[in-house]
Amino acid sequence: MKFDPPLVSGTLIRRYKRFLADVQLADGTEVVAHCPNPGSMKTCAEPGWGVKLTPANSPKRKLKWTLEIIEAIDGSIMVNTARPNGIVVEGIRAGKVLELSNYPELRTEVKYGENSRIDILLSDTSRPDCYVEVKNVTMAAEPSVAAFPDSVSKRAAKHMRELTAMVQQGHRAVVFFLVSRSGVQSIRPAHEIDPSYAIALKDAASAGVEILAYSLVFNTNSVELGSRIEVTL
Repeated sequence: MKFDPPLVSGTLIRRYKRFLADVQLADGTEVVAHCPNPGSMKTCAEPGWGVKLTPANSPKRKLKWTLEIIEAIDGSIMVNTARPNGIVVEGIRAGKVLELSNYPELRTEVKYGENSRIDILLSDTSRPDCYVEVKNVTMAAEPSVAAFPDSVSKRAAKHMRELTAMVQQGHRAVVFFLVSRSGVQSIRPAHEIDPSYAIALKDAASAGVEILAYSLVFNTNSVELGSRIEVTL
């Protein structure tokens, strides 16, 4: 996924009110950027860390910058939660996810479950549909280990129940963790933050929901799906 317009560098001053971040650009100018991340951003937003922004295309938009990437001490973190679904779709279509290959039809945001929408639905007339729920993982837990979620998420637990129901109906279901932090070798559920989700994930896996985790590769002005990494339940 190429950033267009290109990324602009700066330094994080602070992130506040969930969707706002004060940033100092390289020329010393201070700007307010939209922070498209409703989570806690735990371990992801220390003042003084570097950031990458994209300028807004629309002159009507109130905030002229969008926070995309934070450069932490231990590597890069993609914090824009609007990006993961598109990155995973791009990776599937490019054949980078062997576990999800050779489906002739790919749709996104399809209604299913308890008044929800599945992120990706893969279809093939010769086999069951495959429901794919994408989760963006950014929180560092231990060295080279990331964890999800970074705050209590009843919605994420609900998704595990919905995926389990799809398996029980004869479909295939996958929770796809996009690990959007460089230097991570494995991920785990954040049981210390949301024990209910950790239990829901284990229950879903026991019921036949598949768990995949893939890394994210950071390039100069783009990001792309990397390789599969270990999941520890």
